[in-house]
Amino acid sequence: MTAATATTECLVTLIVNGERVARGVPARQHLIDFLRLDLGLMGSHAGCEHGVCGACTVRVDGAIVRGCLVLAASLDGRTVETIEGVSDTGEIRDLQDAFIAANAAQCGFCTPGMLITAADLLNCNPAPTREAIRETISGNYCRCTGYQAIVDAIEATAKARAAVGGKS
Repeated sequence: MTAATATTECLVTLIVNGERVARGVPARQHLIDFLRLDLGLMGSHAGCEHGVCGACTVRVDGAIVRGCLVLAASLDGRTVETIEGVSDTGEIRDLQDAFIAANAAQCGFCTPGMLITAADLLNCNPAPTREAIRETISGNYCRCTGYQAIVDAIEATAKARAAVGGKS
């Protein structure tokens, strides 16, 4: 890689948490770094930086992605939702409350990725089994809870939503 390649900037215009953002970004800057360093959205975390741990999970055009594997420059014209965005809209309020009640958010490092992954699961499968929950979150690493509390929180949210007839 030449020095010119390393410093090449691309102009991107995208929607982040409902707001239009236009910025010049280094061609090789990952989405997670753009969100954290350029936009100050510190909720999602950079963990392994290899797409394995799930700490950097965000949504791009409604699909969950690993922010450490996507180049910001590739997202021109796309929509990105971070943990701040889905939290501010209230979309995951019930999941957040369940995580707190089940003590599923101990250190909090994995929690944003877990919440976005759990929200995606419940949007696709409103009544997942515990096995389906475990399978879905298997790509999100947690070093504190042993996963039991996280599974309990997601299951409780699914049951609560079913009791009121859908999303809360």
